[in-house]
Amino acid sequence: MSNPTSISAASPAKPARIPIREGLLSTPLTDLSAVRLMGSRCTSCGETSLGTSEVCANCGRDTVTSLPLSRRGHVWTYTIVRHKPPGDYKGPDPFVPFALGLVELPEGLRVLTPIECALKQVRIGMPVEFRAFVREPDGGPEVVTFAFAPSAAGEARV
Repeated sequence: MSNPTSISAASPAKPARIPIREGLLSTPLTDLSAVRLMGSRCTSCGETSLGTSEVCANCGRDTVTSLPLSRRGHVWTYTIVRHKPPGDYKGPDPFVPFALGLVELPEGLRVLTPIECALKQVRIGMPVEFRAFVREPDGGPEVVTFAFAPSAAGEARV
């Protein structure tokens, strides 16, 4: 005989995680330690670009292949953002200054990204490593985004 009190109500399904931009991150997004930035390399001209695409942004040919980009790079340049960006800013409230930099990857491209470290720590040439994380949802699905942080290995410039 069944116990009517043991019948549980179906809980609503948790929405799937989504990337900050389609084609920018590897999937699946469930294991954040395995997520990588994705790129495209043209087999005709050799250009590498950020994100997956079907056509080369440099030569216009459709001879591109997708590839996971390196997890490590170095800070090419940076700035400290000391004022809350305008618009629909998704960062902490009250605003907290942060480092924003161009990280150069071994594939030759530079990625504009937050750099997670003490503001006095960031330096040009500093070795950094990719880190995927979930941005707090605003009632919608979890959004997977990324930043770079100082490399634990402390390697020399890439």
